[in-house]
Amino acid sequence: MSVTGSVPVVVIGAGHSGLAMSKRLSDLGIEHVVLERGQVANSWRTQRWDSLRLLTPNWQSALPGHVYDGDDPDGFMSMAEVIAFIQEYASTVDAPLQTETTVTAVRPAADGYTVETDQGTWACRCVVLASGACNISSFPDWVATVPAGVDMVSPLEYRNPDQLADGGVLVVGAAATGLQLADEIHRSGRPVTLSVGEHVRMPRTYRGRDIQHWMHVTGRLDERYDEVDEILRARGVASPQLVGTPEHITLDLNALTEIGVSLRGRLGTIRDGVAMFSGGLRNHCALADQKLRRLLDEIDEWITANGLDPETGPPERPPATTVPANVPLTADLSEGQIRTIVWATGFKPDYSWLGLPVFDDRGRLRHDGGVVDAPGVYLLGTSFLRRRRSSFIHGAGDDSAELADHLAAYLSGT
Repeated sequence: MSVTGSVPVVVIGAGHSGLAMSKRLSDLGIEHVVLERGQVANSWRTQRWDSLRLLTPNWQSALPGHVYDGDDPDGFMSMAEVIAFIQEYASTVDAPLQTETTVTAVRPAADGYTVETDQGTWACRCVVLASGACNISSFPDWVATVPAGVDMVSPLEYRNPDQLADGGVLVVGAAATGLQLADEIHRSGRPVTLSVGEHVRMPRTYRGRDIQHWMHVTGRLDERYDEVDEILRARGVASPQLVGTPEHITLDLNALTEIGVSLRGRLGTIRDGVAMFSGGLRNHCALADQKLRRLLDEIDEWITANGLDPETGPPERPPATTVPANVPLTADLSEGQIRTIVWATGFKPDYSWLGLPVFDDRGRLRHDGGVVDAPGVYLLGTSFLRRRRSSFIHGAGDDSAELADHLAAYLSGT
């Protein structure tokens, strides 16, 4: 196999995480290349719905040497604004980019690794995996049992309600994505049923400030992966029920039922065309309410301990989630009332090209805070990688600094 390029480090992915690592490597004087299958911020360009905005306020949008400097720090970036922010960053840091280059294989070599692409092969000692955590939509094993007359779409394919058939829509999943799509689709005039499992409830604002302000100042977002019990479970927790809007609205199950969205329990299976929901809706909602109260109690305690009570609004508690009586446990999909299923059931990364023995028995990448179980291989941009904020744009800053230092020490043999 002929090698078309050789560098100490190959970074795979030119989203915010890959570009943050590129900046760190440049600051350390480490030669590298950043390979991107499309253009900069490719996932933001090609795998997001039209109306999506960031869940974090603009003041949190920060990368090494680059911060939001617009006139709406408390607003929420649209996808066009996110793309522009990341594109500007790539130009600012002068990242050594090779775009429109798809990685087809990463293999061990005598002195490191070979990274094969459709534009040639790179030899390197280190590889940084920054290709994203949401490359593939996650579906249940029994998705093939959906009746032929029911369309299916994932959030990666969904753009707006106009692409859906007229008629009822079943949205499966009640994390941030599921709630936002259920709201938008229902407002388009289509009846929506939302299947709800375990979820994280969170208000948009609390005591006069955005909830992310309190998550930041109390240190919740800085909580480290090695300080948490059951980190694998923590990494799998659903994203909180938040939405970024100019009005700073709180979108929760109560808001959806008020506009007419119907709730069901977790979708367990589909048998002979009949969707079968669990009877645990009330319990899931009660648990989410309990965890929300606990979070707000912790914020109140921090405010009091720091003498800030006079500067904030009074403590408040959102009403408990209203669960209708006698929630149906089945829905016959063959009757034609539900024409589309939207699978908001999560995402997973695509490492089909990673030819290294670094996966556990469930197909998850083995790593310790981003240091992958292979010498000189690193991971960036996934949920709770090194901190609770790792998956946010501003989470790439400290994570990339620590991993770049580790990488530099590896290259120097120390």
